[in-house]
Formats: sequence, structure tokens, C-alpha cells
Amino acid sequence: MEKGEILTHIFISLFTLLSCILVLRSKRVFSYIYSLILKNKKVVVTWKTSKLPPGSMGWPYIGETLQLYSQDPNVFFTERQRRYGEIFKTHVLGCPCVMLASPDAARFVLVTQANLFKPTYPKSKEILIGPSALFFHQGGYHMRLRKLVQSSLYPEAIRNRVADVEAIAVSTLESLTTASVFNTFHEMKRYSFEVGILAIFGHLEARHKEALKENYCIVDRGYNSFPTNLPGTPYKKAVQARKRLSEILCEIISERKEKRTPEKDLLGCLLNSKDEKGEVLSEDQIADNIIGVLFAAQDTTASVMTWVLKYLHDYPKLLEVIKAEQKAIHLSNAKENRNLTWTQTREMPITHKVIIESLRMASIISFTFREAVADVEYKGYVIPKGWKVMPLFRNIHHNPDFFTDPQRFDPSRFEVAPKPNTFMPFGSGVHACPGNELAKLEMLVLIHQLVSKFRLEAVGSQSGIQYSPFPVPLHGLPARLWKESTPQS
Repeated sequence: MEKGEILTHIFISLFTLLSCILVLRSKRVFSYIYSLILKNKKVVVTWKTSKLPPGSMGWPYIGETLQLYSQDPNVFFTERQRRYGEIFKTHVLGCPCVMLASPDAARFVLVTQANLFKPTYPKSKEILIGPSALFFHQGGYHMRLRKLVQSSLYPEAIRNRVADVEAIAVSTLESLTTASVFNTFHEMKRYSFEVGILAIFGHLEARHKEALKENYCIVDRGYNSFPTNLPGTPYKKAVQARKRLSEILCEIISERKEKRTPEKDLLGCLLNSKDEKGEVLSEDQIADNIIGVLFAAQDTTASVMTWVLKYLHDYPKLLEVIKAEQKAIHLSNAKENRNLTWTQTREMPITHKVIIESLRMASIISFTFREAVADVEYKGYVIPKGWKVMPLFRNIHHNPDFFTDPQRFDPSRFEVAPKPNTFMPFGSGVHACPGNELAKLEMLVLIHQLVSKFRLEAVGSQSGIQYSPFPVPLHGLPARLWKESTPQS
């Protein structure tokens, strides 16, 4: 969602609320609002009795949300860290927040004291994904679901999917050679979606895949829109499409149950799971977790891949080194008439460093949301119960104390392992991304195919970043692609 859209929606909502109050002229309405104000005043008094972190809460009710969305988020976070230090308070998206910009603080929230901070998302997003998705929970249910997802996405499970992922990469790239100019980010989303479907369902019937894709795209468009249920709005359409997704998934689940064939994909793991009481997951629970994995797998991976392709385009000498690494593998496989293997994807050291440096530079997940389940003391400050807590990964990844000249793209910096808790592109602790190995695999496979057989050229301006909400090159990196002449063995 564009910044202008967000500001427009905020203005419309405030104007609508004011209009309703003026039209109703109800004493009950005014007394209710007054009681809310009094309650908030009491809460503020409670906060002030404790030593809160430094920082500004901004305007009443609105907080600093307008500042966050009217400027580069990096500027918003960095300016406040410079002014207040590595722990500071603010008020954004209707919530009082404490932001943490140090490795020790991130580890405190995500690992050592993770039981004091529960994962949290806006209610509007929970509705679209589904309340049973694993990353909305703590405790036994979360651990059970996490193990199931990991068992289908970890190396032992995906190593046999390399040929299938490679086929998707080849098909994606070849389809782009017919386009005069394409949006790289959008095409990487299409690629990630196909890989996600493969990991979840294995080989899915075309009719189901198209139905899932059509409705998922509607949900995806509404996910970051203003959450209003007015007819015709992106969010309302997304809610309706989410119901259709559940119906499609229930049909797929029923068909899988009828086949009774053991499958090692995610759906098979979810269907075959039983808890300690012997109870299986409901169809709604399975559907919520499948949709959750699709959301987690698509935009983030597509954003990183778009940045990888931009960096390779911007650094031609580095591209030549990557080509040499990948073409050696490609020629070897051509001689033996075989596909790329799992072992070979583990033997791409330069390409791997390019990917992890892209993860650091882009920091697609700039922060994560947690909520304090009790009053928590940290370094002399109190984080009140119910406040949102946001470890700022981007600030840590761009801190010169941990990464020399952090604004410079330099894959060689990872020839030495970074200091503990300074590099967390997939989060940390029990809620770290369980699909990170699949994400790396699809990036390595795509780069292998791209530099071995194709040439990519960016079109138009090469600078600028847009947030949708993840950072991607301006306009999604418009580009063109063509096939190089087949190398002779």
C-alpha cells in the first residue's frame, strides 16, 4: 500500500468518525468517548509511575503513525535511536510501543525471555490469515505446529525437491523472455508462489492451483490495505476471497483423505498429525496454517530475490564471478545430462555470500511485533504489560559497530561469521522463520539458472526504494531478459 493511500485512508476514517458524531448528536456517544478519554488518562498516569524508556508518544491517539508513514521508515527508526538510544518508546498504529535496537535486547525478547512476549499481529491481518496459524500462538500448540512445518520444509524434506524447484525456475525465466519489460518483484512473487504450492501440496491439479492463485492474489492485495468492511474496498474483497480459499482448501483436503496415500509435503504432515490425546487437526486449522505459510513464503522471499538481481546487475564484476561459479556447475551437469543436485546447491560459496549480504542490506523484515504479557523490566526501564515490543533488525544490521561501512554492498564481509545476535534475517528464537532453508534453496536455484543461461538488464531509474510494505527497488525493478547462446561443452 502506498504512503499516499495510507494517509488518505487515515484522513477519511477520521472525517467519517467526526461526521458520525456530529450527525448522531447523541449524549450516549459523547459520554462513551469521554469515558474512554478518562480511561486513557488513568492508563497514562499508571505508565508515568514507572520508569518508561525515553521517547515521544506523539499526538493523542494518533501517536507518531503519520511520521512513520510519511517518511522513509529507516529515517524514522534511525533518528529516534540517535536521539534516545537503543531502547525508546513511541505510539504507532494505535499501540504504545517500545523499540529495541541492540542485539542483546533482541535476544532478550526473542530468546532468553521469549515467554514474557507473545507474538502479535493486528486483528485485521489475523482475520485474513486465520486465527489458528502457528505464528499467532505460544506454548504447546505453537510448538506442535512448528515441528510439523519444519518437518516439511527443512533440508531432509526439501532436498528431493531440487529438480522440481529448478523446473519452476526455468519455466519462470523462459516466460519472461517474451516480455518487452516486466516487473521483477511481481515475477519473483509468481515464482515464490509456485514453489510454495510445491512445498505445501506437492504436485497439485491445475484447476486447484489456479483457483488458489486467483483468490490468494485478492487476499494479498487487501492484506496491507486499510481494514474497512465497506463494500468494494480491497479489505472487504480480501475477506470474501479468504472464505473462498477455505472452501478450496477443504476440497483439496477431502480429496487427499480419500486417496489415503502417505505424502511428505506440508499438507501430508498436517493431515497425519495427532496430539498426545490422539486428536487430529481440524480442516480450519489446516487451512489457516497453509495460508499462513503461503503468506510467509511469498513476499519476503520475492523481495530478497529482487534485491539480489539488482545487486548482481549493479556490480558487473561480481556478476562475472558468480557466472564463473555457476557455469562450472552447469557445464558439469550438461556433460552428464543431469539436473542440479542438492549437494551442488551447498557448494556455491560466493553465491551464498551474495544472498546473505542482500538479506543484510535489504533487511526485508525490518522489525517484528511482540506484546508484553506482564510488566517487564529491562536495563532499568519498565515495559508495561500490553505494550508492543519491536526488535529493530534493520538498525542492528546497519550498525557500523557490527558491520563496517554498513551501507556498502560487500559479500566478502561474511567470510568471517558475524558477532552473535547481530545478523537475524529470519528472526530468532522459537518464532524464527521455519522456511528459511526453502527460501535459500529457491534463491540459489534461480540464480544458477539465470546467470548460466540468461542475461538480465534493468530498465529505467536504478535508484530509489518503495515500501509495499517490504522494501523493494523502485517500481519493482523493471527489467528485460533474454537467453544467451547455449555454452558449448
